[in-house]
Amino acid sequence: MRTVLKRSYRSHYRRMLPELLDILEFRCGNDRHQPVIEALAVLKTHLMHKGSSYPKGTTVVTEGVVRPAWMPLVLDDDGDPPRINRTAYEICVLKSLREQLRCREIWVVGSRRYRNPEEDLPQDFEAQRGAYYSDLALPMDPKAFTAGLREEMDHALATLNEGMPAKPRVNIFQKKGGWIAVSPFEPQAEPENLGALKAEMARRWPMTSLLDVLMETDHQVGFTQCLRSGTEREHLDRRVLQRRLLLCLYGLDTNTGLKPMATGHVDDSPKDLLYVRRRFLSLEGLRQAIARVVNATLDVRLSQVWGEGTTACASDSKQLGAWDQNLLTEWHARYGGRGVMVYWHVEKRATCIYSQFKRVSSSEAAAMIEGVLRHCTEMEVERQFVDSHGQCEVAFAFCRLLGFELMPRLKGIHRQRLYRPEPGEVYQNLAPVMATRSINWELIEQQLDAMVKHTVALKLGMADAESILRRFTRTNIQHPAYKALAELGKAIKTIFLCRYLASEELRREINEGLNVVESWNSANNFIFYGKRGELTTNRREDQEMGLLCLHLLQSSLVFVNTLMIQGILTDPTWTKPMATRDLAALTPLVYHHINPYGLFELDLDARLPLGDTTAKSIPAT
Repeated sequence: MRTVLKRSYRSHYRRMLPELLDILEFRCGNDRHQPVIEALAVLKTHLMHKGSSYPKGTTVVTEGVVRPAWMPLVLDDDGDPPRINRTAYEICVLKSLREQLRCREIWVVGSRRYRNPEEDLPQDFEAQRGAYYSDLALPMDPKAFTAGLREEMDHALATLNEGMPAKPRVNIFQKKGGWIAVSPFEPQAEPENLGALKAEMARRWPMTSLLDVLMETDHQVGFTQCLRSGTEREHLDRRVLQRRLLLCLYGLDTNTGLKPMATGHVDDSPKDLLYVRRRFLSLEGLRQAIARVVNATLDVRLSQVWGEGTTACASDSKQLGAWDQNLLTEWHARYGGRGVMVYWHVEKRATCIYSQFKRVSSSEAAAMIEGVLRHCTEMEVERQFVDSHGQCEVAFAFCRLLGFELMPRLKGIHRQRLYRPEPGEVYQNLAPVMATRSINWELIEQQLDAMVKHTVALKLGMADAESILRRFTRTNIQHPAYKALAELGKAIKTIFLCRYLASEELRREINEGLNVVESWNSANNFIFYGKRGELTTNRREDQEMGLLCLHLLQSSLVFVNTLMIQGILTDPTWTKPMATRDLAALTPLVYHHINPYGLFELDLDARLPLGDTTAKSIPAT
């Protein structure tokens, strides 16, 4: 593989290197990674030099740049000094540069995404230290902070240790150095009255047009008021504009495009719809419209039907297909196939509060934090459910500092380990899965200011979550703040695991919350059906606009279904039969009564005006 990569780079990819290195300027503030900067200088100096090796007398840095597996390809002979193969060495330099750019130990001058990481942090932290700690509700004394965590951690471990013999669905075995086994939930029968409720919805509102759902939501909520021109003047009549906006939104959120939305009406030509799309639809306006619909859904809910307001939210990603020619298309190793990723934040009653595009290779934990901090709805998130890919030790630490709980459904629960708050403490029933060492509280106390500084940058939006979390990955394990965050994350994760193993209700709640996200993803396929559900544009803004339109239409469906269900259940004849289990399983994310395609009418007596040309006039062969 290395030989093929070397040949491919030399004959094709290397031609773009001189132009790139002439434009980009790399910097590094860490002496540990200075060899990469020195190697880049050597590479840039000899780019135009001909020959397979560097000239004699050239000092080439290999330590910290060339990995041992590549050394036989880099060294052409065993002379003193040995000859360095230029092509192999350049590949090694670029590989090392990529790793350090990812964790931002090396940055690019003038860049935004790869800028100096110190520019992401609050520059007035020392002057405003007290205010920042107060905003995060954290004690300024590091020892008081760790003392509270020690007490909480010790209480969680002691409670689980005492209750383990009485947990028939949770077992801890000695095999393979410690093994946690959690029995899966038994499937439950569907509540008796939900089927009748769905049938009643279909009877009262049979084959409701999805476009009518969007229109009714606008009449009640007025979300098109958020979609305004970027200029000061608007000459179009508001009613005409409303009609065109709804058609544009429907064409984008079903992925059918604008031309099929031209109904033949005088105000619905493709040219007019394209004009409205370009002038009145914007990403910010669509996010405001979504927030208005979501807030209206939260406001109209009846507590006797849906229960009290929830502060729990679940998040997960969904892959949307994209054409191979799309420059933003990536291949997903886990899901398979090419496409782009969408990350949804859906609360327990199927209302999506935030959506965002993410790269296939980007962190789901960063997308999770970004959604909790940036959603513009009235919902306050206190508990966040994710799957295994949406969590990590650093994410546990940041969520605790930001003031909400991270609750993942861990696929590899058998591999998890519990950490001791103090060395030497014995938990007899948990011994097989206890780590050999305790939490390093001293490191957490030393780096508390650095952790708070990065948390403030996250909360205030000085940088996106991915840019912050990119610094704290396994490739940058020597960073002191990363070590402290990992230690804090181990402590918080241990507390969560104790609660997770001790409470079947908590495990069931997390599972139900993530099932809601899966249902939301299924509804995506029902609505986003045009062009086989594949994105066909190369523009990132157009892709994100299609996503937000899909989010808006699906939120409108939830809003209208909420009103429909409440209209049925406020009838006394329907209220009495509904049991507690029926109401607990109730969801407004149903679409059995929805027709997304339009109205089809068949008249057997009607004929197409084809003139005299009929099948009888065609001679038989």
